[in-house]
Amino acid sequence: MTREKLFEQILQKKSYLCVGLDTDPKKLPEHLLDFEDPVFEFNRQIIDATADLCVAYKPNIAFYEAQGPKGWVSLEKTINHIPQEIFTIADAKRGDIGNTSELYARAFFETMNFDSVTVAPYMGSDSVKPFLVQGGKWVILLALTSNPGSQDFQMLRLADGSEEYLWEQVLRESSTWGTAGQLMYVVGATQAEYVQRVRAIVPDHFLLVPGVGAQGGSLEEISRLGMNQRCGLLVNSSRAIIYASSGRDFAEKAREAAQEVQREMEQYLEQYVQHL
Repeated sequence: MTREKLFEQILQKKSYLCVGLDTDPKKLPEHLLDFEDPVFEFNRQIIDATADLCVAYKPNIAFYEAQGPKGWVSLEKTINHIPQEIFTIADAKRGDIGNTSELYARAFFETMNFDSVTVAPYMGSDSVKPFLVQGGKWVILLALTSNPGSQDFQMLRLADGSEEYLWEQVLRESSTWGTAGQLMYVVGATQAEYVQRVRAIVPDHFLLVPGVGAQGGSLEEISRLGMNQRCGLLVNSSRAIIYASSGRDFAEKAREAAQEVQREMEQYLEQYVQHL
């Protein structure tokens, strides 16, 4: 999945929506519990209902790991069901010493065949570079997240008197480890006031943006401030779409919620992307 192919999908669908498959067995519609694999059945119907409206799916790996072996089976079946042209993100937030990162990369890129994986940068370049040697695969590096605890470390000022934040140094340094066709960055929608500073450092990279919807981020604001000439955004929505209904109509309601977001995105693409 190259940058150009991803941009083609965005233009074709008039959407930069990423649907988060944060599938909690405790929140499944009751009628699905009769299926052999209720989690996969839920995901299957969500995917079938939204595949023409989004350009990426992002399973949060913790929701599957927590179920033990059967969760990994559900995840594998889910990945195999996603249409090949749609970008897949393993939201795993890995990052460890080099040889361990090599095995994490093998797990998500070879065994599970994801297009990308989220990685924590705290341990530095040798914990990230093993993910970058896989041809055609992407690293999505945590940069400026939407959770309240992001203030604890990410917003610390550097000691060199430059007035930069730690997250800005993460962007500057990590952008030398790979190309804009290998690296994306997580930037929370609730951090929109800093998006112009993000773009000053990484103007060409894609940003994966969580925090729109349930967490209070503004799709209009993040689109206006964060788009580049190739859109450069994947905006994630999880709960607002997949849990739009808890009844038998859950897939239909998920489609309606995704369609509402896609229609808004179409307007912003027309406004802010020059080369449609």
